[in-house]
Amino acid sequence: MRTRALMFAAAAGVLLGGLAPRPASAGTWQSVLERARGQQVYFDAWGGSERFNTYIAWVARQVAACCDVTLREVPLEDTSQAVTQVIAQKAAGQNRNGTIDLIWINGPNFYELKRRGLLYGPFAQRLPNDRLVSRRDRELRYDFTVPVDGYESPWRTAQLVFIYDSAYVKHVPLDIRAFPAWVRRHPGRFTFPQVENFLGVAFLEQALYALAPNPSVLERPVTPAAFAQATAPLWAWFAQLRPFLWRHGREYPASGPAERQLLEDGEIDLMPSFNPASAAVDVATGRLPKSVRTVVLTGGTLGNASFVAIPYNAAHKAGAMVVANFLLSPAAQARAGEIRALGGPTVLDLAKLTPAQRARFRAQADNPWLPAAAALGHVLPEPHPSWAVRLAAAWERRYTP
Repeated sequence: MRTRALMFAAAAGVLLGGLAPRPASAGTWQSVLERARGQQVYFDAWGGSERFNTYIAWVARQVAACCDVTLREVPLEDTSQAVTQVIAQKAAGQNRNGTIDLIWINGPNFYELKRRGLLYGPFAQRLPNDRLVSRRDRELRYDFTVPVDGYESPWRTAQLVFIYDSAYVKHVPLDIRAFPAWVRRHPGRFTFPQVENFLGVAFLEQALYALAPNPSVLERPVTPAAFAQATAPLWAWFAQLRPFLWRHGREYPASGPAERQLLEDGEIDLMPSFNPASAAVDVATGRLPKSVRTVVLTGGTLGNASFVAIPYNAAHKAGAMVVANFLLSPAAQARAGEIRALGGPTVLDLAKLTPAQRARFRAQADNPWLPAAAALGHVLPEPHPSWAVRLAAAWERRYTP
């Protein structure tokens, strides 16, 4: 048995990017690999993307081969479903053998579990591949202004961009304040997802950054007074925007993919996206025409990271750590960045990789529909999670029949 465990550990070293653990943690990580062997890890994740589901299926094959870990994706409509389940298990006294081992999480959902003490950790620093993560990017150390503190591990980054079809429009707004004038000239040709969806709230938060008298308040927990003052210009701005939105602002697509379908069908000409590689991915897969282009607003746009976290009562913590570590491997990060996979920037510091590993990432950059890193401009931090919750609630009261 010991020999077989060492064989799996050796295979893990190859498939996790060919990187040996740091000597100080070698024994600790070896014990994690041994405990993980044979475990079945239940990964609760948003299941609304065919590409993501395909990527996770690939990850499952890799961790099965390298580490004898079986990864089972549990598709969710919303991450809050997993949060509710963990909270319910805590209330029922189920402090061991929880039904969720790993969660794709960030923002308000991470904040809720962290403040309740319902996350396992800190575990991220124990992952051998954590040493490859970029330390320059604030969004990898803070999740919606909340310190990560090792209770979640990043696996991809995102930034708000706008995609348009240049076959029908040549100029699009590059500033939030310019949107009302643009939609008046192009009535019905722009929309964004409903606020129950993260992308819908993100668009409103982007507007808040531009319109609030003092945008620095967004990085602190919301108060009634701060909310009223910051959002007053937002509601006035939206009153000018709404009548000229798709379907006069009475309906909104349910999600980013649903909005993309409107662009594909020619119902709209402009849409927000939280993946800078989204247009490149959709052109490559034939979902959007080659005439689409990607732009970034001047002055910076919201950016964040996707993380994975382990609930405090997870039944298979070692297996979950193995999966989290593999998601940070150069092999997994390069695969995720491929246009026909997920697309998007890596969370790794390329200077820490070998020349051969860096070459895989540089090859992906040569794509006419993929914005260069320099073109993405300044990344604005996501507001404190309490702002998204209050903003969505206020929106529902104002605009839901």
